[in-house]
Amino acid sequence: MKLAIMSDSHDNIWNLEKALAKVRKEKADLIVHCGDFVAPFMLKELEKAGVPVYGVLGNNDGSGFLLAKTAFSELKQITLFELTGHLELDGFSLAFTHQRTVAEGLAATGRYDLVCYGHSHVYRLETVGKTLLLNPGEIMGKEGRPGFCTVDTLTLEVLRHEILGGNH
Repeated sequence: MKLAIMSDSHDNIWNLEKALAKVRKEKADLIVHCGDFVAPFMLKELEKAGVPVYGVLGNNDGSGFLLAKTAFSELKQITLFELTGHLELDGFSLAFTHQRTVAEGLAATGRYDLVCYGHSHVYRLETVGKTLLLNPGEIMGKEGRPGFCTVDTLTLEVLRHEILGGNH
């Protein structure tokens, strides 16, 4: 299974559109978003990817209530979690959150194959025991080159995909 992991889109719909075009080209089976969508229209854009999207709220998400209301009442592909999300995918265990400190704690349990987080806007990949700990960087384009990652759940290969012409 191929996962697209992204974070910190911060209402940059132009970069998100470019990222989703790459997600479709890569034939990702689902998207994990590690927070800071900001406004509900970003969820509506993510819905257009046509694959399930799982996300957590970040520290800059305007109204968690409005995001949740939009996801649960208007959208079919979006599932939101508050602080942490957990998925079991054909024997592959994944957790995701917005904050690094929470992600480090999840990774330290050894219960997950992959733990993802955002917040810093900076790509980072490391290993904690048997767990991959991944910050996919940002969609927004504030701290450098915007992009996201794909993860192959069978090989554990992580690829970073930059959004060319990003930073709208």
